[in-house]
Amino acid sequence: MKPILQVALDFVNLNRALKCAEEAIKGGADWIEAGTPLIKSEGLEAVRRLRERFPHKTIVADMKIMDAGRTEVEIAAKAGADVVCVLGAASDSTIKECVEAGHNYGAKIEVDLISIKESEKRALEVEGFGVDYIGIHCAIDDQMQAKGPFRQLKAISKKLKIPIAIAGGINSETAVEAIKAGANIVVVGGAINKARDAERATRTIRQSISTLKKIKTDLFKRGSEKDIVRILKKLSTANLSDAMHRTGDLKHLHVITPGIKTFGEIFTVRTYPGDWAKPVEAVDQARKGQVIVIDAGGTGPAVWGELASHGAVQKGIAGVVINGAVRDIKEIRRLGLPVFARIVSPTAGEPKGFGEIGVPVRIDNTRIFAGDYLVGDDDGVVVIPRGKAAEIANRAMSVLETENRLRKEIDEGSTLAKITELLKWEKK
Repeated sequence: MKPILQVALDFVNLNRALKCAEEAIKGGADWIEAGTPLIKSEGLEAVRRLRERFPHKTIVADMKIMDAGRTEVEIAAKAGADVVCVLGAASDSTIKECVEAGHNYGAKIEVDLISIKESEKRALEVEGFGVDYIGIHCAIDDQMQAKGPFRQLKAISKKLKIPIAIAGGINSETAVEAIKAGANIVVVGGAINKARDAERATRTIRQSISTLKKIKTDLFKRGSEKDIVRILKKLSTANLSDAMHRTGDLKHLHVITPGIKTFGEIFTVRTYPGDWAKPVEAVDQARKGQVIVIDAGGTGPAVWGELASHGAVQKGIAGVVINGAVRDIKEIRRLGLPVFARIVSPTAGEPKGFGEIGVPVRIDNTRIFAGDYLVGDDDGVVVIPRGKAAEIANRAMSVLETENRLRKEIDEGSTLAKITELLKWEKK
């Protein structure tokens, strides 16, 4: 079958979903999916509105049915769905009921194998039940850990006779890989519904599918730990704070060099108040691109100044964060070294040599280890634990992409409150 491009409308706001659908169809989308968040938020009215607006398009209801298969397929089909999705984790009887209800009400059934461990075995089982499609689906939360659906797809596509849909982080680079691995239906979510211009994004992905040529994108893809620094370069501390559920920031540190961002792996220093020996020695020991984080007890005198900054710039240190005092602000700004500190003081301490390098430090109740990551900008400083760095960076990229779409809708004459229907979602 000719490859199908399906756009997943994973919004919680029906008006935004309809607007994105209009753009996607202009760009060449074949099927329109009422995503699970949309159905949970707006109910099957979302499917009804999509059917009314796009009477000649295939409408997919991603119900993620787990029980009551007959009832849920019936109500989705009556609302206007052509394809209804049931989870592969559902019982055999539920899936069989979905198939029977689909035959009765004119809907086709897709089984979603999201998080199924023995996916090949389950795919063959449910194919025998008479389902119409199999969905290979990498969960969003798994995507944030740089996981993908392609290995699973390649194994299953060789054994099934029915069409296969693939979903999970597909973009203009990976859509080609999906087709070559055996997918018949390419399901694209964020790369379209978070795009500033959904029509253009859809057209680009359609082109990549039609020509089987990858088209490079800087957004809508997730990286592993080896990609961390490249990803952090694109992110703000606000993006990261949102991704970390409003945590991770060092609350009492101030921007000393405004307008200059720092990001990179952390090199830790713990010293006594006013003792600048270990901070200065750290310049010699830290690697190019690292951020030196100094815990000086949160008090003065200064443990950092112009001369230390000058050496740090020569060494290629990415920035300095000081839980303590700094001086020579004018000179540091001239050097262009990103610096954040708790206190500014003209008084320097003494190089006594107390303290340690490369040990864990604690700033504002945040435990910081050498090898963790940090981003600092005009909003402040955020620390990212190394063990979750890839996941947090990927989630922050999702925040950035979502805001790009919101910004575009505001530019078209709306407001944030109207777009997000803020009054509707205020906590009751």
